Amino acid sequence: MLKGKNILLGVTGSIAAYKAANIVRLLVKEKAEVKIIMTPLAKEFITPLTLSTLSRNPILIDFFNPENGSWNSHIDLGMWADLFLIAPATANSIAKMANGIADNLLLTSYLSARCPVMVAPAMDLDMLGHPATQKNLGVIRSFGNFIIEPSFGELASGLEGKGRMEEPEKIVNEIIKYFESGKKLIGKKILVTAGPTYEAIDPVRFIGNHSSGKMGYAIAEVLAELGANVELISGPVDINIQNKNVNVSKVVSAHEMHQLCLNLFPSCAAAILAAAVADYTPLNPLNKKIKRTKGNLIIELKPNPDIAADLGKIKKQHQLLAGFALETDNAIQNAKLKLENKNFDFIVLNELSNPGVGFNTDTNEVTIIDKNNNIQTFELKDKKAVAFDIADKLHSCFKS
Repeated sequence: MLKGKNILLGVTGSIAAYKAANIVRLLVKEKAEVKIIMTPLAKEFITPLTLSTLSRNPILIDFFNPENGSWNSHIDLGMWADLFLIAPATANSIAKMANGIADNLLLTSYLSARCPVMVAPAMDLDMLGHPATQKNLGVIRSFGNFIIEPSFGELASGLEGKGRMEEPEKIVNEIIKYFESGKKLIGKKILVTAGPTYEAIDPVRFIGNHSSGKMGYAIAEVLAELGANVELISGPVDINIQNKNVNVSKVVSAHEMHQLCLNLFPSCAAAILAAAVADYTPLNPLNKKIKRTKGNLIIELKPNPDIAADLGKIKKQHQLLAGFALETDNAIQNAKLKLENKNFDFIVLNELSNPGVGFNTDTNEVTIIDKNNNIQTFELKDKKAVAFDIADKLHSCFKS
């Protein structure tokens, strides 16, 4: 599956470095060409000889060969690779990646890489959960790096929790999946909605929700990477997207998003509705700030237009429509009901009770249900990886 692909593997100083041997074995089995960079500390956990034997290439550790002075060019390595996998990635290396520190060959190669970068963290659960580590992971995500979420299990400390580097088979499957995706949505115009809507009470107050827009923006970015031309309609969020194949239209209210969706959808091959649109809006918003009084304040609300239902009504046979369901109880049953009522081709279910799921998270755990009652449940992943799963489902619907 990976024949002709150049994979650069970075190994940092973690007990999980022993898993790198199996990663290399699996990559070579898939016919990939593998070169390996180790940090100096990584040598304490697995020998360069082991990895050199498995990869059939010399192992690179230092900036130059001390015996003959030959230079190991981080520039050439970054240009050679089709993908750079850093596995395991320690908290220390992730922190340096986030802050542009280049004190070893692996990090200088990372900063020079022009290819996609996948990062498989490995550390104790408290290190992983520390705000500094979470912040650093968020930073490298914002650079476009793929985070392969660590799994739950027994850790080197003897504790149990999230922090184990994902198993080599799953890591290699993520690489295969990335290269298989190609540009399979090229020429497709796809509408995506993202973020919350704000419904004005008065000039300074509004009704809204905690949606960050991260899932919708990840979907838009992945669809564009797969060749689609994306019309992204975004509520008020603080996210920038640079892909030239994504046209961003900013709105505030549900009425604005509704009108723009109705205008754009007829010319699109599909729409994925990831926005958390407010169901209700104030009946009589005021044009002056409401002053505080001693009594209770009653705000009468009226229903907002139902974007999903209205698009479902005008959807043509050649078009696809997908949406999200965020549920707290009877999740599958409620999602299936929404799937039918909105005339969706498939629905992406989030269960808010699950850890790592919901507003303002960088991860998501979803179940995809289609109109033929096919149900796919996915494990907790980085939202960009979830977006690839959703894109795969969309592509399969186009083919069927």
